[in-house]
Amino acid sequence: MRSYLNVLATPGAWRFLLPALVARLPYAMVQMGVLLLVQWSTGSYGAAGIAAAAAAVAQALAGPQTGRLADRYGQRKVLLPQIAIHGVSLAALLALAATQAAVPYLVVTAALAGASVPQVGAMVRARWAHRLGSSAKLNTAFAVESITDELTFTLAPVLLVGLSTGFSPVVALLGALVLIVAGTVVFAGVRTALPEPMPVRVRATGGVLRLRGVVPLAAAFLAMGTVFGSLQVGITSLTAALGSPALAGPIYGTFSAASVAGGVLYGAVRWNLAARTRLVIGLALLAAATTALTAAGSIPLMYGAAALAGLVIAPVVITGYTLIESLVPADVRTESFTWLNGAIGLGIATGASVAGQLVDHLGPSLAFVVPPLTTGLAALLVLVRLRSLRPLPQDALTGEPALQAPRR
Repeated sequence: MRSYLNVLATPGAWRFLLPALVARLPYAMVQMGVLLLVQWSTGSYGAAGIAAAAAAVAQALAGPQTGRLADRYGQRKVLLPQIAIHGVSLAALLALAATQAAVPYLVVTAALAGASVPQVGAMVRARWAHRLGSSAKLNTAFAVESITDELTFTLAPVLLVGLSTGFSPVVALLGALVLIVAGTVVFAGVRTALPEPMPVRVRATGGVLRLRGVVPLAAAFLAMGTVFGSLQVGITSLTAALGSPALAGPIYGTFSAASVAGGVLYGAVRWNLAARTRLVIGLALLAAATTALTAAGSIPLMYGAAALAGLVIAPVVITGYTLIESLVPADVRTESFTWLNGAIGLGIATGASVAGQLVDHLGPSLAFVVPPLTTGLAALLVLVRLRSLRPLPQDALTGEPALQAPRR
């Protein structure tokens, strides 16, 4: 654990880590919270699904634009107006739902709430990269962030469902609103490891997605998002079909706990193998591990298969974030992180919707076909584009004026 202690002992790190944790906990509550809120208001799961999808897609598309502005003007100047818009839009959604407003109003407001979610996770990673550079500690720091993400995605649904069933979805999302506003405002005020605003020089070449290696990485993260989305649907539907619907939460919790364990172990190792090679191997292992879910026809097998998949996925996510930091110059680092975050969000929505259709038409076990297919294709794509994932020279990463952004 010495590598983790060394990273967490970085001077001033806890000053931005603690408020970021508070701000990020509701991040995982918004999409599911919108689903519960709109269903509670309208009585329609169809309307709830549309509103939740609108929030997820808007968040995925608007996030990179937020990252671009943060790189150019600084995190504080972006976060404070953004959290004001998010607070107003989420409060408006709560008011509309409480008054049983028409579905189109709920969908539009949900999309606005999703689009304005502060991208604190990407900004924390940008601070780590600014403070640690390309040192060996950075892989461990990104492991800390991935573990934090897993903890928030594990704790947030429990907190959300508890408040929703004990009180109402309005109370649950109101609590999320308080946390995200308080955490984001404090985080924005912390100047520790804050990257300086930089003039963005890659605009002339078509933006971040035209940079070498970014698209293959975004595709890999999209595939990993489908794992999360399809497993939520598959585990829920299969446990219900087996007569044990109450076990869906513990089984998915096993997946999350295994992911935390895998991330901890992976982040503690100083790897000699290149990150791009580790990414290909990790995606191939993830495809193999998730294949076990297709044969899980009983509760014990589901526990084991979920644990196996969870153990593999966090190392792949950590590798992807480590790799993107070595591929893009500092002036677009936050935007690049938000593209990966957005790709996971789109993958979650895609995986859940495709898996849902498969469950409805072909049975619950078919939901588990999605993860090995998408991650296997992602492994092949990354393998084909392996040369594009070579790290940039250090002077290019620091954003020297002579840099011309390499194309895909």
